[in-house]
Amino acid sequence: MGHKTVLYSTHQAMGGKLVDFGGWDMPLHYGSQLEEHHKVRRAAGMFDVSHMTVVDVRGEEAKAYLQLLLANDVSRIDNKFGKALYSAMLNPQGGVIDDLIVYNMDGWYRTVVNCGTREKDLAWMNSIAVDFKVELQVRDDLAMIAVQGPDAIALTKQTLSKERAELIDSLAVFQGGESGEWFIARTGYTGEDGLEIMLPDTEAVAFWQALVDIGVAVCGLAARDTLRLEAGMNLYGHEMDDNVSPLVANMGWTIAWEPAQRNFIGRAVIEAEKAAGVQQKLVGLVLRERGVLRAEQVVSVEGCDQQGVITSGTFSPSLGYSIALARVPATIGSHCQVNMRGKQVTVEVVKPGFVRNGKSML
Repeated sequence: MGHKTVLYSTHQAMGGKLVDFGGWDMPLHYGSQLEEHHKVRRAAGMFDVSHMTVVDVRGEEAKAYLQLLLANDVSRIDNKFGKALYSAMLNPQGGVIDDLIVYNMDGWYRTVVNCGTREKDLAWMNSIAVDFKVELQVRDDLAMIAVQGPDAIALTKQTLSKERAELIDSLAVFQGGESGEWFIARTGYTGEDGLEIMLPDTEAVAFWQALVDIGVAVCGLAARDTLRLEAGMNLYGHEMDDNVSPLVANMGWTIAWEPAQRNFIGRAVIEAEKAAGVQQKLVGLVLRERGVLRAEQVVSVEGCDQQGVITSGTFSPSLGYSIALARVPATIGSHCQVNMRGKQVTVEVVKPGFVRNGKSML
């Protein structure tokens, strides 16, 4: 038996198919992954993401600590209360320990890291914190519910107080704000507008039911994965891990190279990699004919001895054909070949992103 969120019994009662995910018993779907996917793209769906790990960072050296810990620079969100920053947390070899979001909470910071890397992340964060005057608080008392889709914000506001609805209206994309013990952020992992709401465990079941009653569809992790892949968003353990550089994982934009004197962990290695020329990169693949691209299928590039690999692949419900993300030689052109059951199939190479806000990016 795995860990359970406060909504576990609710998922059971609503017919969720529960599976192990990163050591947690989580709903894969509630009957139809396809319907759940389309609900998010066309209206509104919600996900229990309480398995994510929320860590609050406080103390007089909180900023300096995060400036060493993260490849991105929290000074970018100075004087912007609630502003979110996406970053990689690197090891000394330049590999990605995890990707995370950090919020500026006006004197302290809130971070959200992945569930599957929880123990590793916390051990690493605590080991670095030893040299700083900081306190790390794991917020296991909070649940988290993501409401995503074109109707997500309007429907969510109908379930909340006037004060919380006005807070939502005030938020820019990638910004959050507090309302009592609640924290509401305009963020997500689907390529749609929406909210990620952290709230006390004791209030989560009632809020979930209020969203159901207003017409928000319950969704599982299967739809969340197809949605994030259509949006070209990375998944830890697929597009990135401890042995993959952020430069290879299409995360170069999250690295703050300036100021040059900020010596974040892993900087020297990826700086040298950048100077030498990155040998691999992450691309999107499109197969418009029959067949489904899958993770671990081998990618061949004409004129190159080095092979690539698909990191994530699926049938795209929104587009009606197969898509994938792949780590490939940097010399790749507009097409490549994928080994599908022993047959070399030609596929189109595109930028790593396929659908955003319900529209094709191709």
